[in-house]
Amino acid sequence: MDSLEVFDVESAIVSEQEFYRKIIEDNLASLKLAPAIGRIKVVLRPEDSLFQMAILLRDVGTRVTTIDIADMEAKPVAREIIISIKKEQYIPELLGKLWERYGKANISQPDRWTVAISTDKPEQEVAFLKDMMVADPRHRLHENLVDFAIRVTPEGFRVRYHLYKGNQFIFVASEEALKHRWIEEAGAMLEELTKGGKK
Repeated sequence: MDSLEVFDVESAIVSEQEFYRKIIEDNLASLKLAPAIGRIKVVLRPEDSLFQMAILLRDVGTRVTTIDIADMEAKPVAREIIISIKKEQYIPELLGKLWERYGKANISQPDRWTVAISTDKPEQEVAFLKDMMVADPRHRLHENLVDFAIRVTPEGFRVRYHLYKGNQFIFVASEEALKHRWIEEAGAMLEELTKGGKK
């Protein structure tokens, strides 16, 4: 697992600190989130049935377009476009976008690194495809962060709040109705991480 700049778990019950630290480490590893997270702080307050988490993310990159992962060639006579894949980790997302636009019947994959598209306008479509967004790492990261937060939250804490903005993520959960000050406290935890870690 990539080392975190700050990894702080606080609880009034000392045994809970190590227990939750291990749960967090295991879930970071299973969801492959560790490279994206720079700093994390978790506060457990059993007396309030409260779980708070603040995360400061590392730079996870920008959106990925077709031209970032493949070369394209229009074949007007054959009425097709040949896409030569350079980064195979994006093939599932690329195929999904192509099926949506052209229909599965018009897409073939003669080998792992090649995708062929049947179209009446190959030159125009190549121009479109170059700028077509294939994947947005930030969108996927948001989904994974929410999944991660829910996994590490104590069982029964079904009242939840989260905020994902820029490179910041906060999550608050409880068995009871959430109090506004708990969300503000999570925001203060995030500010603390932004300034460099523990107070």
